[in-house]
Amino acid sequence: MLHKDERTVVFIDGSSLYFAAKALGFDVDYRSLLEYFRERCRLLRACYYAALPETEDYSPLKPLTDWLAYNGYMLVTKTAREFTDYSGRRRIKGNMDVELTVDLLELAERIDHAVIFSGDADLRRAVEAVQRRGVRVTAISSLRASPPMIGDELRRQVDRFVELGDVARHFTRQQPESRPRAIPVRHPADLQSDETS
Repeated sequence: MLHKDERTVVFIDGSSLYFAAKALGFDVDYRSLLEYFRERCRLLRACYYAALPETEDYSPLKPLTDWLAYNGYMLVTKTAREFTDYSGRRRIKGNMDVELTVDLLELAERIDHAVIFSGDADLRRAVEAVQRRGVRVTAISSLRASPPMIGDELRRQVDRFVELGDVARHFTRQQPESRPRAIPVRHPADLQSDETS
């Protein structure tokens, strides 16, 4: 999947990676994820995309996004939109496809390989556009998750699809005693689910 001499940028749709990992039953260690790519390619940048709620004084994503911003990730955020669904439940919507697409197109002339952690079929046209410029594109998501987390259109368009479960062992959160030097970074939604259970 990766070549040592290729100028590579990693594009992580934070929500997509979180839900795919959750569906497969593991937590992402973002420090190990960065190390995985730094060891295997000429990593120019790792971009993390997140929509943050505006209505709350404190977002549970804040500790994660702060950590990412200070530890080697380029953080791209926007304000999520709050709405009430048909059943009266409060929902938050924040799609980051446009932001990811813009960065992908802007960087296309300076990179050899784009690795996208997303399965969103809406990215297919952007992938096609950068492929015409000579960029190799890999999508990392999951067909094994239920429901599958990657759209067929995107999977067919990319140069290579990698099943998230096949590479997860390289950046799955591990117990501190097995990796004493690396403190895993947890997604804030995990902390909330721990508190409610």
